[in-house]
Amino acid sequence: MDIFNKQESKVRSYSNSFPVVFQKAKGCWLETDNGERYLDFLAGAGSLNYGHNNPVLKRALLEYIEMDGITHGLDMHSEAKATFLSALNQYILEPRKLNYKVQFTGPTGTNAVEAALKLARKVKGRSSVVAFTNGFHGCTAGALAATGNQHHRQGAPDGTLSGITRLPFEGYAGVDGLALFETMLDDNSAGMDKPAAVLLETVQGEGGLNVASNQWLQRLSKICKAHDILLIVDDIQAGCGRTGTFFSFEPSGITPDIVTLSKSIGGYGLPMAVVLLKPELDIWKPGEHNGTFRGNNHAFITAATALKIYWSNNDFEQHIQNSSDKVANVIDKCVSRFPQLFVKLKGRGMMIGIECQNGALAGDIAKACFANGMIIETAGPNDEVVKFFCPLTITESELEQGLTIFEQAVEKIAEKHFKKAS
Repeated sequence: MDIFNKQESKVRSYSNSFPVVFQKAKGCWLETDNGERYLDFLAGAGSLNYGHNNPVLKRALLEYIEMDGITHGLDMHSEAKATFLSALNQYILEPRKLNYKVQFTGPTGTNAVEAALKLARKVKGRSSVVAFTNGFHGCTAGALAATGNQHHRQGAPDGTLSGITRLPFEGYAGVDGLALFETMLDDNSAGMDKPAAVLLETVQGEGGLNVASNQWLQRLSKICKAHDILLIVDDIQAGCGRTGTFFSFEPSGITPDIVTLSKSIGGYGLPMAVVLLKPELDIWKPGEHNGTFRGNNHAFITAATALKIYWSNNDFEQHIQNSSDKVANVIDKCVSRFPQLFVKLKGRGMMIGIECQNGALAGDIAKACFANGMIIETAGPNDEVVKFFCPLTITESELEQGLTIFEQAVEKIAEKHFKKAS
């Protein structure tokens, strides 16, 4: 561990919670340099929905590399890019009757958010954007301004995070944020500059797995249309099947003006990010949003293969639902057995977790899971939610193994809690 402590910046975070050296990974498993194996219920923070070194995706990538396929191509045309665009249209957009142009940004989610914000402001000629409490959109300046988490925001100098009006997300402090939004838009003295766009996650990942209901999303969409405001859905963490459908907003029936995707869109964990935008919004001039690495052809190959393999029918969605039901059953049982420790189930699909009474309790459970061979993280304003984020391809037996480790951790922590209380 000496090389990391000596050379690497203190900004690292996940390695502080999981202080081992990983060497290999396969499916839902990580293996250390000492041969210890850990079930992965973190999955690259949602970047590995199809698991580590997925054999079908790996085969497609190796075949492409072996024939000297293009690796780096800026934004030039390539067969790999054409393959991805065709697969995206065939397996995702057309079946959902979605008509979007595709913008390839720099390969991170935060860059996709920056591009979406920049485009919305350019289209509408307005600078203000509405974002929501507990939202997380990235750590570059524009995306961080829209992010609510104070821990992340304090990484920027005072006064640099601007251009955002914050509204309460659904259920926040019992406030009807949309009623407030609509009232302020209609009041010339409210002091709200008319926004170019509204940016939101339909399920807030880092914010604690808060879920926007279909009715709330429909209300928001209606308000945006009535006031000529663009609706941007940040599906970087919640997309690519994590909530049970490819896009998190599908059950609501809304059609966002702009959608950002990253994390698992590359299929294999390879860096890739895109912005989906309605055709009439594509007013970019060539190179206005640039980036050297917006042409990751290796990711195009694995992304296209993942779409073909997992999204050509409904089988994968059914598998996600079955897995979600199993996790939910365990969470419900724990909430029922230990109301002194837990509040409720949160999230949707396999973007699901259990809210603990406090962050210390959630942290103790995560540590106990790690000690017994499973990596799992926490989320929420006070890290009070234990977040089940295993690869969506997890088998039934692997999921049961992980849930057993979690339940054993809960039993251990509950025993300590009740001893202390007595």
